[in-house]
Amino acid sequence: MDGSTFENPIAPASDAGAPAFDLNVIIAIFRRRLRLFAAVALAVFVAVVLFTLQQTPLYSTQAQVMIDVRQEQVTDMNAVLSGLPADSAVVDTEVEVLRSRSLAGRVVDQLKLDQDPYYNPNLAGAKGVKAWLPFLKSTVAPTAANDPAAAQRLRERIVDRVLSGLTVRRAGVTYLITVQYTHPDPAEAARLANTFADLYLTEQLEAKFEATKQANAWLDTRVADLRGQLQQAEAEVQQYKIANNLLSAQGATLTEQEISGLNQQLATARAEQAETDARLSIARNQLARGSNGDDLGESLNSPVVQQLRKQRAEKSAQVNAMAERYDERWPDLIKARRELSDIDTQIQAEIKRIISNLEAQAQISRQRTGSVAGSVGAARGTLAGNNRAGIRLAELERKAESVRTLYESLLARFKQTTTQQGIEQPDARVISRATIPTKPSAPKPSLNLLIGLVAALGAGGAAVVLAEVMMAGLFTEDEVERRLGVPYLGSVPLLSSTLDDARAARGLAPPDYLLNKPLSSFAESLRKLRAAILFSKVGESVKVIAVTSSLPGEGKTTTTFSLGRTLAASGANVVVVDCDLRQGAINRFLPTAPTVGLVEVLNGAATLDEALYADESGAKVLPLTKSAYTPRDVFGSAAFQRLLAELRQRFDVVLLDTAPLLAIADTRILAPHADAVVMLARWKRTPVKAITTALSLLQGRGIFLAGVALTQVDLKAQSRYGYGDAGYYYKSYRKYYAD
Repeated sequence: MDGSTFENPIAPASDAGAPAFDLNVIIAIFRRRLRLFAAVALAVFVAVVLFTLQQTPLYSTQAQVMIDVRQEQVTDMNAVLSGLPADSAVVDTEVEVLRSRSLAGRVVDQLKLDQDPYYNPNLAGAKGVKAWLPFLKSTVAPTAANDPAAAQRLRERIVDRVLSGLTVRRAGVTYLITVQYTHPDPAEAARLANTFADLYLTEQLEAKFEATKQANAWLDTRVADLRGQLQQAEAEVQQYKIANNLLSAQGATLTEQEISGLNQQLATARAEQAETDARLSIARNQLARGSNGDDLGESLNSPVVQQLRKQRAEKSAQVNAMAERYDERWPDLIKARRELSDIDTQIQAEIKRIISNLEAQAQISRQRTGSVAGSVGAARGTLAGNNRAGIRLAELERKAESVRTLYESLLARFKQTTTQQGIEQPDARVISRATIPTKPSAPKPSLNLLIGLVAALGAGGAAVVLAEVMMAGLFTEDEVERRLGVPYLGSVPLLSSTLDDARAARGLAPPDYLLNKPLSSFAESLRKLRAAILFSKVGESVKVIAVTSSLPGEGKTTTTFSLGRTLAASGANVVVVDCDLRQGAINRFLPTAPTVGLVEVLNGAATLDEALYADESGAKVLPLTKSAYTPRDVFGSAAFQRLLAELRQRFDVVLLDTAPLLAIADTRILAPHADAVVMLARWKRTPVKAITTALSLLQGRGIFLAGVALTQVDLKAQSRYGYGDAGYYYKSYRKYYAD
């Protein structure tokens, strides 16, 4: 990866040809984190083992309850509380009922679990100072005996403890419910499981019994109330009938019956009147025609007329007989005729009397008809009033009838519920009672150890992943180019990591070891770094090289001085310039403390030749004196530019040992005058954020960044970190070096 000019941000390198998953990378990560992985995994596994060994054996047993959707019908009546429907949701609801706190509370009461130290924390055995704690608490705070709130809290804790051992679940999609209880005592586990099942059935029975009892009490009260309402409603109907003359007999009111009788009388009177009028009219017409009464039907009904007619017939026969024998003037004939005329007169008189009687009868009939008609009219008026009053009567009767219907319905239901009371049946039954278990259900050592092993491996892996994620520094070439997006120049190893025996380099600084061991791996790493820097700018020579870092203590001065000796050993005319005005450190590699240096040359107090020190490697050093710091802008001055131009002419390579970028602003002023800038980062220590921040300070100034080099690399550890990096194969090519 070539160096880049920091005019624009550099994008991270992409490995298009690299596989998405590389097993060797994973192996390398675990190799370098093996100690962490082993420590975390071992700690977790040991914790699981200790936990398993300390666990109290627990015994589990179960009872089975079946929701019975078939109901035995003892009486052909509907129950007050109906049975459970064949619904899946209902079965799930009953599971929650078995888990309820109310049922657990009943178990506590029935088995007196509040007196069991296993459930009651206040009764748990205590020794030493703990044995005195209840006494001390009772002296300063109210106890559960006289504090209702404390008693309630204690009961809730006991119920929680009881529920902690209970497991209720449905068997698939069946109507079976499994009631399982877990307890250190196997007999207690069976007792509690059976008690939960039994009390569940008892609770169902009590609920039905209580519902029936309440229904009976309500129905009894309601029936008595309706009985009174019915009596009152019927009394109101009777009182209204009496008040409004609406009394009835045989389905009709008295007024209606009266009208019916009057209508019959009126019809009879009218018929009689018509008959009387007809007879009277006929008699009058016949009398007007001079009838002697022979054709008068009404006169025949008179004994007098009949007698007179009989006499007339006899007298008429006598007259006829005498007329045949005697002369008209015969006295006896005349007398007989006179007697016949007298009889006719008597008949006419009797007929008139009869007609007079008929007229009287006709008058009486008319008067009677009028009277009856008047009575009918009056009765009809009364009936009309009764009909108006009947609207209110019908309303009262409907009210009374509705009360009667409701009364009879509730009375019948009351008789049914009274019959049902005492024969209620639960909606479930126990089909399998819990037995005393013979083997503990927990702990299961094999399962716990398997879980512990899996947890240990998972925790160790998580620790490795977390350590990698939290890793702040850089380790390999791949990480430098991927995370920083700049070229990787190489690595400078930690001297002790290149030696089998660290005592071989005791008392030697890395630059001195470089001279003593020119074929060592340390010297070779500097030669690789030299080549990477000199060839970083394709097609152009690199003469002025500024070496910097983001933070102090990253081996910048040691690397720069060692690089200078390496260049000198290769035959280059090189000069190392100490540009860290605050903490110049190259002086420690010089045999004597300098009296003049860079600042004196720039001030004109000394010449360049007077300030240059010749190193035993052949390199030249332009140091700083102890009093080198000045507030003036040294590196932005014309004098420094002239000095740099002179150094370019006299030397093949000019190495500028600059101050850390994040600490001092001098490096940002100096960097544009260099042909290339080399950024050093301490292996595994320098935070990536610090490096990226330092690199951002160089952007936009036309500065050429040759790349980043890692310093103080532990080659032995690098072989575990850097798969794909040269350090990964260090053990393979180490024999080529003469360390």
